Amino acid sequence: MGSIGRYIFRATLGAFLVVLISVTALMWITQALRNFDLMTNQGQSILVFVGITGLIIPMLVMIIAPIALMIAVAHVLTKLSNDSELIVMNAAGMAPWHVFRPFLALGILVSLVVAWISFYLSPMCLQELRLWATQVRAEIVTSNVQPGRFIVIDGKLTLHVRARQPNGQLLGIMVDDQRNPKERGTIFAERGDLLNNDHGIFLLLSNGAVHRQEAGKKDPAIVRFKDYAFDLSRLSPNAGPVTFAVHERSIRDLLNPRPDDAMYRRQPGHFRAELHNRITMPLYPLAFLLVTFAFLGAPRTTRQSRALSLVAAVALVAMVRGLGFVGTISGARSPLALLVPYLGLAVAFILGGWAMARGVVIEPPAAFTSLLNAMAEGIKRRTAVAAGQHS
Repeated sequence: MGSIGRYIFRATLGAFLVVLISVTALMWITQALRNFDLMTNQGQSILVFVGITGLIIPMLVMIIAPIALMIAVAHVLTKLSNDSELIVMNAAGMAPWHVFRPFLALGILVSLVVAWISFYLSPMCLQELRLWATQVRAEIVTSNVQPGRFIVIDGKLTLHVRARQPNGQLLGIMVDDQRNPKERGTIFAERGDLLNNDHGIFLLLSNGAVHRQEAGKKDPAIVRFKDYAFDLSRLSPNAGPVTFAVHERSIRDLLNPRPDDAMYRRQPGHFRAELHNRITMPLYPLAFLLVTFAFLGAPRTTRQSRALSLVAAVALVAMVRGLGFVGTISGARSPLALLVPYLGLAVAFILGGWAMARGVVIEPPAAFTSLLNAMAEGIKRRTAVAAGQHS
């Protein structure tokens, strides 16, 4: 790679990092705010909040990286064209392949990083996120119950106590359980004790009543009790092995799922679709790179519009990625649908390779360009007429 190639590589890498970091940070903030109740309602420190929410960053990087690469390549190619550097390179006899090589080097680097995240880092972080969140919920029950505060656990279980004795006994307890969509249960008790043993975590209540409101019924059923044990074992990290979702499984679990895995027996198609999604993820940066270079990489005169070519490149990239989403979702039910993402990627690779090899300028159809120009002229005339009438 010569000096020109290093110049293009550095410019593209800088633009790529700026886009990737800024968009990932924005997406992380929007996702983190959804878990802000870890600090407000559940009494966790800011370090726990940042640690838990930060575990989704690899997944965000994996999704955003191909798009960030496309934006960076489009930015650099547009800058080279506006400065007439592409025309000078072409006039000096530099083939399109030589211009493409620094972009390809960065594309391969991004694809390798995405592959590492897809196959290893993202599922590992998502598994750690599930384990950590389960542990935090258990700690809320066992140690973070504070008098006078409403503790919301998992969004559907609310716990409130009036006071806590020095010996740990709870006074004035209210538990609102909405985990069952068909029945809502509210428990009131004078006293209660938290019991953590080999069988799980239990809230032992004394002298109270259970109000059960079934869906569709007007009046609740009230049952008074002297002693009542409320099971909180599902919030305990030691209550049994945690069942990970399909997107949280490692690549080894997807390639060789255990025959006795309950989730695999229920959803074998989801395992197959997730495996193919992991395989195709590293191919998207290269596909987006080829499409962008096919539309914007060739030198052109000032009479040839780049804006419409950029719009066409974005539309084709969106179509390829959309086919990937559709194929992954439909592939859980139909194995043939898993071919759709590969077909979209094949179209991108073939189109990009053909354009680069031939050195052609891919532009939208002339009829479409004329229609857009006519619409723009019409809007300009109406604006001028309206301005003249107001004056």
